[in-house]
Amino acid sequence: MSSEHSYESQGRKPRVAVVFGGRSSEHGISVVTAGAVMRAIDREKYEVLPIGITADGRWALTADEPERMAIADRRVPRVEELVDAAAEDGAVVLSADPGSREVVYTEPGQVPKALGEVDVVFPMLHGPYGEDGTLQGMLDLAGVPYVGSGVLASAVGMDKEYMKRVFVSYGLPVGPYVVVRPREWEQGGPGREGAAARRKIVDFAADHGWPVFVKPARAGSSIGITKVDSRGGFSALEDAIAEARRHDPKIIVEAAVSGREIECGVLEFEDGPRASVPAEIPPTTSHDFYDFEAKYIDSADGIVPAPLTGEETAEVQRLAVAAFEACSCEGLVRADFFRTDDGGFVINEINTMPGFTPISMYPRMWQESGVDYPELVDRLIQAALRRSTGLR
Repeated sequence: MSSEHSYESQGRKPRVAVVFGGRSSEHGISVVTAGAVMRAIDREKYEVLPIGITADGRWALTADEPERMAIADRRVPRVEELVDAAAEDGAVVLSADPGSREVVYTEPGQVPKALGEVDVVFPMLHGPYGEDGTLQGMLDLAGVPYVGSGVLASAVGMDKEYMKRVFVSYGLPVGPYVVVRPREWEQGGPGREGAAARRKIVDFAADHGWPVFVKPARAGSSIGITKVDSRGGFSALEDAIAEARRHDPKIIVEAAVSGREIECGVLEFEDGPRASVPAEIPPTTSHDFYDFEAKYIDSADGIVPAPLTGEETAEVQRLAVAAFEACSCEGLVRADFFRTDDGGFVINEINTMPGFTPISMYPRMWQESGVDYPELVDRLIQAALRRSTGLR
């Protein structure tokens, strides 16, 4: 860090900008997660600048009131509700000049107001336009360090197709899948758009069996995912495709993997990445699979640590770190697996910015591994402050 950006030389605490909300369908969960992180940040050690991104992409200065950023009455909060009415026309701007980390607040007809330098960004954004490398690229251009993975790893971690391609290239086990890209829906001519793509999915299901999971290729929190079995017929598949494409024009269809759902956290320490104890997501009777409501609204309980043998635990930890390294991740990752009926493990995906409330699986796994929630937040901030921006 250059001297002009050294908070030590300026005699102040590091200023952490917690950025949340955003344009993706995970906007509300991002707000909830950011509230939990803001509550955990040691205010004796850091200054906090909360910056919310509205659903239409405007950066707004919000009140430092994390208690307002929680799920209430089964409803997730939104950034627009956290902006003071007097400031709803204003916007926050981060300088793109790597020689300045100044944050400025602007209002129509008013002189811009400097809010001071930002030393590190904690991007609590989930989904496209934040978790996918777009924000990371902007911060690299601005020369501002940030928590978590860089541009490449964030983009790969968001795109389920290319994530799986990377895993396969590194010899990691993945389940069967097929991808349908936007251009494929345009083929077939008038009245037959998408016919070949639909046949591709039906043939895949015939080869690998029902049910299949139809997913947006670049979304998270189980949003837009539908489990389709043979009883639903073609109409159920049509509905599932429409729902996935509502969130992303590229979709991925995965064969069901029979087995137990296992998760494992990876955290970057000074000597390299380490894996947490794994957790198990048991089947729920009230949900068809571990969907959005099960994760966030009904808070389906995971089992931490997972009831695995010592050898199984070591193997899933090895695979989690291998996935972290394969995608060139930094900071943190949650890796999701299936323990198959034959005793092996299949990696389903990684999340470069996983759910991060105290009851989320990633913090719970690290709590059980000896790193409590405030320490986890602090470790991530300190790692980001040590890291350079750009190529590294």
